Formats: sequence, structure tokens, C-alpha cells
Amino acid sequence: MSTTGGPVWRKSSYSSHLGGDCVEVAALPAAVHIRDSKSPAAHLTVTPATWASFLTVARVPAR
Repeated sequence: MSTTGGPVWRKSSYSSHLGGDCVEVAALPAAVHIRDSKSPAAHLTVTPATWASFLTVARVPAR
């Protein structure tokens, strides 16, 4: 958590080369928040289990 009580957002290492347009994630114990840096007020919230499943699928090499 940040000192203001809100989530701490991390930028994707794959997005940082796009000039500031990136995916950001804030992981909390009960929820994972995902947002586009261009629209920080809007975000998607998923469970940690859903986020882990997404990461598993996203890491599979393309065929």
C-alpha cells in the first residue's frame, strides 16, 4: 500500500518502451487491479487466483 492508503501500481516491463503508455498492476492480498496508464481512473479487478491463471496462460510460448 502507498502512504496515502491506495494501491501501489507497478508498470509492466514489457510496456515501458512505449513512451509511457503501459499496463499497470496493483496486487493486494484479496484483489489484483489492472489498468491502462492512459486511463488510470478505470481499472479491472480480479482475484489473485484469476490473475495467476492469466499469467500461466500468458507465459505459454506462441506456436
